[in-house]
Amino acid sequence: MFTGIVEETGEIVARDRTEDGLRLRIGADEVATSLERGQSVSVSGACLTVERYEEDAWFEVFLASETVDRTYLGELAAGDAVNLERAMPASGRFDGHVVQGHVDAVATVADVESVEEDWYFEFELPAGYDRYVVEKGSITLDGISLTVAKLDQERGRVTAAIVPTTYDLTTLSEKEPGDPVHLEVDVLAKYVERLLEAHLE
Repeated sequence: MFTGIVEETGEIVARDRTEDGLRLRIGADEVATSLERGQSVSVSGACLTVERYEEDAWFEVFLASETVDRTYLGELAAGDAVNLERAMPASGRFDGHVVQGHVDAVATVADVESVEEDWYFEFELPAGYDRYVVEKGSITLDGISLTVAKLDQERGRVTAAIVPTTYDLTTLSEKEPGDPVHLEVDVLAKYVERLLEAHLE
């Protein structure tokens, strides 16, 4: 489990396409300091397993075909930045919200607006996912725990206010309209929907 609080931005340093999927090597100074083989790392919101690593330098992860199909990670090239977060320890602080690292779909940056020191990002959600979103609720985009500032259900769009720290420490500073972002809706909303469906049936 993750919290959506990005520890650092890493960089794709190598990629190797295989018959079964894709292997990525990701450069990371902070995250690669205390890794173990088999450990989970959120890479821009996708939970991946560490296969190999060199301390203080890089780690490698493998993306199965399902992950390649459901995310945009397969489109990344050497030099592209990704958000990184290690799994939350049992004794850790819970600063964000419950994030599984299971990407539901790929959303799109619709608009970016700078307002004084803050930023407003509007995202276009894939059809059907707006029902899991509420104003002032939580949403995960590219592995970042964000609070919904505005929900436009008619257009299927959600707006989040981004503070300078989040903007500077994540890949949002590189995002422009039209760019993809990984979407994970609040898992609690999905469980509530399932329970209500079972009750109504």
